[in-house]
Amino acid sequence: MPLGTVVVIHGGFWRARYDLSLGRPLAADLAARGYAAWNLEYRRALAGGGWPATFADVAAGIDLLATLPADTSRVVAIGHSAGGHLAAWAAGREKLPPGAPGAPGAGFVAVTGVVAQAGVLALADCARERVGGTAAPDLMDGGPDELPEEYRLADPVAAVPLRAPVLCLHSRADANVPFSYSERYVAAATAAGGRASLVELTGDHFTLIDPAGADWAAAVAALPELLAG
Repeated sequence: MPLGTVVVIHGGFWRARYDLSLGRPLAADLAARGYAAWNLEYRRALAGGGWPATFADVAAGIDLLATLPADTSRVVAIGHSAGGHLAAWAAGREKLPPGAPGAPGAGFVAVTGVVAQAGVLALADCARERVGGTAAPDLMDGGPDELPEEYRLADPVAAVPLRAPVLCLHSRADANVPFSYSERYVAAATAAGGRASLVELTGDHFTLIDPAGADWAAAVAALPELLAG
């Protein structure tokens, strides 16, 4: 019997040249530790994805677990960078209005815990501050001032508080996604009454997805408590 179900969502600023191969080593490590690991792919920006397709893909991929021999009573999503954004977004799906991309329907599988590894948890800020260049506007097909409602539905920081606890893992030495994004998310979530915490790591953006490294070990160490509820 697996220890629990973990969804791995890869990063890469939602760009097409980055795919689920980034998540394979992590999923393999989780499986070797006794977890049921689901390495999730999605259509990316400017390549058939973006708003709303990327979000619909992530929702559909998680809901597909209901048709598989997996325990869906507790599901943790681990996401790196843009995948951290998508993992936190997925945990807030139950708050989406009917008809919104990813809104719960038949076969809905809830994400009950999140590990956001250097997550892009402030999507509108990412667009305005040009983190990743045009990554966020490419994802959303515009900026937050042009598309305020779309960003409200897509931005994790706009969805707090969540029912699911969110653990943010981040390093101040991260040169790709600012440490402040995790700080902003945790501050907003806790102020709203949510359960969110931040652990500062000592590596960089990519040490988080090195299965042999201490930063990945921090994510693995959090799983038993998150899966236990």
